[in-house]
Amino acid sequence: MVRIKDVLKLIEEVAPASLQENYDNSGVQIGDANQVATGALLCLDVTESVIDEALDLGCNLIISHHPLAFRPFKSLTGKNYIERSLIKACKHDLVIYAAHTNLDNAYNGVNYKLASLLGLTNIRVLSPKKHMLMKLVTFVPTSFADIVRTALANAGAGHIGNYDSCSFNVSGKGKFRAASEDCNPYCGEIGSLHTEEEVRIETIIPVYKKSSVLRALLAVHPYEEPVCDFYPLDNTWNQVGSGIVGELPEEMDEMEFLQRVKSLFKVGAVRHSSLIGRSIREVAICGGSGAFLLDDAINYGADVFITGEAKYNDFYDVENLILLAVIGHYESEICTKEIFYEIISKKLPTFALYLSNVNSNPVKYL
Repeated sequence: MVRIKDVLKLIEEVAPASLQENYDNSGVQIGDANQVATGALLCLDVTESVIDEALDLGCNLIISHHPLAFRPFKSLTGKNYIERSLIKACKHDLVIYAAHTNLDNAYNGVNYKLASLLGLTNIRVLSPKKHMLMKLVTFVPTSFADIVRTALANAGAGHIGNYDSCSFNVSGKGKFRAASEDCNPYCGEIGSLHTEEEVRIETIIPVYKKSSVLRALLAVHPYEEPVCDFYPLDNTWNQVGSGIVGELPEEMDEMEFLQRVKSLFKVGAVRHSSLIGRSIREVAICGGSGAFLLDDAINYGADVFITGEAKYNDFYDVENLILLAVIGHYESEICTKEIFYEIISKKLPTFALYLSNVNSNPVKYL
């Protein structure tokens, strides 16, 4: 028996809520996530047609990329599609959930998927997030060091790029005295100063995993009062953040590349800045409204920047510094349905999952 909250937990393991931007509203939009899940419909946007589709399929969970409830409202009267969708979801006891900018910023999230579709290699985050990492330091009896390191790694500590189980270890001597008859020391005698051979273990953790890592540490540490210190880091976390940059397998002509993008993303039109007369090899990309990363793409030295939306003046501002290609917000993020499917089906292969067939793109091409 799978509950809705169990399905959503799988999404948040990949795209934790702490990765969303402060203006966003990812998470459960409406409904009781404790109920048993009958199936999930995966979509980019939630509309009345999408809710009808979920009901026809027997799904009581809709997972979308764009939040249905994005801006606050003071009434629920059905005056627009958002309110009508919320009312219909309430009537049928549906749960609506969104993973928005947290999925954009996640490792193997939206922009990683776009980079994969383009066949980019040597990919990395264009604008990595800061203040998302902590250092954990703890002191362990030598005989328990391997047990503690393994527990910390299994809880998500020690991931650096494509490496895991990373830690730094220094041997030394710990001193302490069990000063009360209420103590139950792992080693040493009550009332006597004791010296123990210990290992200082240092490892790195994402801020949002602090609680789970601490629980894992306390579960295996032999001391009655284990010492652990958490230090905030100013480091950038190069695995998560906005946009992706990567390299094409081989250089392409500008117009040839734009034609490939149009075909690959099945767009009605590719709006682009003036051709700048150089081959395309380094590609920067950000799904959705990514024009805020233009300067980052230019400073990186990318040949082209692909995004879903840009303003009129953005096409002027790039001048001859970079080729700007705009493919449409919907077209640049429709792949989110596949990301949700891959995450959930990997752990719940027999769970009823459906990709929405509703084209919710409000932009039409003549």
